[in-house]
Amino acid sequence: MLTKPRIYSFASVYPLYVAKAERKGRTKAEVDEIVRWFTGYSQDALDAQIARGLDFDTFLVEAPSPNPARANIKGVVCGVRVEDIAEPLMREIRLDKLIDELAKGKAMATILRG
Repeated sequence: MLTKPRIYSFASVYPLYVAKAERKGRTKAEVDEIVRWFTGYSQDALDAQIARGLDFDTFLVEAPSPNPARANIKGVVCGVRVEDIAEPLMREIRLDKLIDELAKGKAMATILRG
């Protein structure tokens, strides 16, 4: 029997991003910078979206100006090459890739493809 995939809210995953970064000596501010770069949300808008508890799909669809450079993010997340994923929402796990890079100690300029 097929089951419907669980839809996580961005608000439930965001603290996990922050915790992962902080365990590796990085900061919430750096996580926020990555999310703002990726989505185009201002800090106030990001905080409001988190408070709304939106699912990932809505969070990303409502992003004011998704960064076109996010398509240049390549690599593997959980054993899956992100650039090869066909389903659009799942392809946006590129955000996870950026958080992984932050936790691995990469410089922000490199993470933000600058």
